[in-house]
Amino acid sequence: MIGIIVGALGRLVLPGRQHIGVLWTVLVGIAAAFLGAAIAAGLGVADSKGIDWIEWLLQIGLAVVGIAALTCVKSRR
Repeated sequence: MIGIIVGALGRLVLPGRQHIGVLWTVLVGIAAAFLGAAIAAGLGVADSKGIDWIEWLLQIGLAVVGIAALTCVKSRR
């Protein structure tokens, strides 16, 4: 579920049209969620009282980078 949300928010933040499907968006979102959570835990900002905004921003930022990279790779084909 978190992968869908992170991937969708990543696509919304990224300007322009992305020529990738929903499945790729979800997969990038899942990867970004795991990697963002690991980075946040490493930085010590993953556990707070309430919403972990820094962790969310890391995850969405990684999703934006992943979707942009995947769009670039798929557009070259």
